[in-house]
Amino acid sequence: MTNVTLPLLAEGVDKASISYWHKQVGETVKEGENLVELVTDKATFNMPSPVSGTVKEVLVSEGGAAKVGETIAIIE
Repeated sequence: MTNVTLPLLAEGVDKASISYWHKQVGETVKEGENLVELVTDKATFNMPSPVSGTVKEVLVSEGGAAKVGETIAIIE
């Protein structure tokens, strides 16, 4: 099981909002495939999945915010 955490997106940016989940709970994802779209005050980023597997849980839903290092999803 892998905890997917919000990475440091840019210097001085300590949080981001979840704009869109490309994969939902129960769907499979490949390493490097777009997993989630993140929005900061300065830009929008597509974050790739760090591993291949099945999305088991989404901990921050669309419209929610997370801090750098916070777990936003679990992939098994």
